[in-house]
Amino acid sequence: MTTSQVTVDRQYGAVLEGRWVPAPRFVLRRDRALAAIRHLPVGRVVEVGCGSGALLRELAVRGHECHGIETSPDALDVAGQMLAGFPGARISDGPQDGWKGSFDTLLSFDVLEHIEDDVAGLRQWVSWLKPGGTAVLSMPAHRAMWSPRDAWIGHYRRYDKADMLELAQAAGLKVQRLECYGFPLANFTHWLGNRAMRGQDYAGGAQDMAGATAASGTDRRAELRLFGYQRSPVGRAIMAAACLAQRPFLGTGFGDGYLMVATRP
Repeated sequence: MTTSQVTVDRQYGAVLEGRWVPAPRFVLRRDRALAAIRHLPVGRVVEVGCGSGALLRELAVRGHECHGIETSPDALDVAGQMLAGFPGARISDGPQDGWKGSFDTLLSFDVLEHIEDDVAGLRQWVSWLKPGGTAVLSMPAHRAMWSPRDAWIGHYRRYDKADMLELAQAAGLKVQRLECYGFPLANFTHWLGNRAMRGQDYAGGAQDMAGATAASGTDRRAELRLFGYQRSPVGRAIMAAACLAQRPFLGTGFGDGYLMVATRP
């Protein structure tokens, strides 16, 4: 295990110094995710594919009982460090006994596109929610935006709006809100990421899609090199402006990702 220091950035949230930092697209998604869950009452939360555990840490600070699922050994290590000192937060590599119908909130951000049978996966997750519980989910937007970078990071698909709605219905969820976030900065970083991964087969030097999926949440080599600029006064101003700039376009299809808020009837 590599031990790093967790710091809390006033703008970006938890950072694992020298190992994990929030990429610009993560910051844009975090802005919308926090807006979706800010007013939910304190309760039991499960996040599937919690990656670094950075968002769960923010919820644990607010008093939620947090459970994270993560299958990547590297991500489990990072999340364990992120959540050290929070006895109400637990991370495991799979679901636990007694989860059925026991959670108030289900979270999963950019995970379903890594699962071949996304309907079956989401149905299982929804079964862990209490009746009336809330699900907050995100997926990469627009089939037409499929690119080499999607394959590089281990995606099976991107989602159109109709795909999102059909998936929710098949899993037994009632959609309350569907946003298309990220415009314009995430669209630019999507293009830039495609240029940067030329000549590489899979994220993190993986040999297959499963390995790329495992690396997708924690491979921050490029972001670590650039985070000093992101944390500079100019970088902070750009990211704050980008978070604000995406908001007028949430009801359009201009962004790079969808964020859905739904309930289990």
